[in-house]
Amino acid sequence: MAGKAATDRSDFLSLMSHTYRGELGRTTSWRTRIDRTTNWAVVLTASLLTWAFSADTRPHYILLVGMGMLVVFLSIEARRYRIYDVWRSRVRLLEENVFANALDPNGTEQPNWRELLSVDLREPAIKTPLAEAVSRRLRRVYTPLLSVLLAAWLIRLTVFAGPMQGPIGAASVGSIPGEAVLVVVSGFYAVVIGLTVWPATRQAKGELHEEDNAEEWR
Repeated sequence: MAGKAATDRSDFLSLMSHTYRGELGRTTSWRTRIDRTTNWAVVLTASLLTWAFSADTRPHYILLVGMGMLVVFLSIEARRYRIYDVWRSRVRLLEENVFANALDPNGTEQPNWRELLSVDLREPAIKTPLAEAVSRRLRRVYTPLLSVLLAAWLIRLTVFAGPMQGPIGAASVGSIPGEAVLVVVSGFYAVVIGLTVWPATRQAKGELHEEDNAEEWR
């Protein structure tokens, strides 16, 4: 029966329609999970900012704790993004080679798309490297949130520092001197910026970019 569906055009198109709906449902489910993690990160950032500036006596290091929590959310979201891309890549493969070709048969992009989809269905595998997933989520969400926390932290150090301390002295955390804290934070944000602007060839499939051309959508 399966072999007949692969050769009969009407049965094949019906099969692909059901396959597309199933894969689209999985894509939507994982997209929702990613959005949920993003919501947690936004709520956390807003709550920390409200608490940190609610009184002059609030410790500045609570914002550093917030940066660490955002890294935890980023790691969770990057993992979800990699799994999400597994289903999205199948959806894009069907859209490009079934539905797009139904509208314009002369625009075939991948003649071996059936083989690609068959292999992926038999042996599902994560296609997006971890570094790329982290880079994408940083660019979309977490670099702006981390930048807001950094700006808030610097304001706490400069505006609310005691007259005898100065910003560097105010950056100390317990027995850790302010200089060491500043070095660690600077190194952390250097890594964040490096990953955000990471220029390596992207492997995730089908994500829209306003600034990119259509070739990069594939």
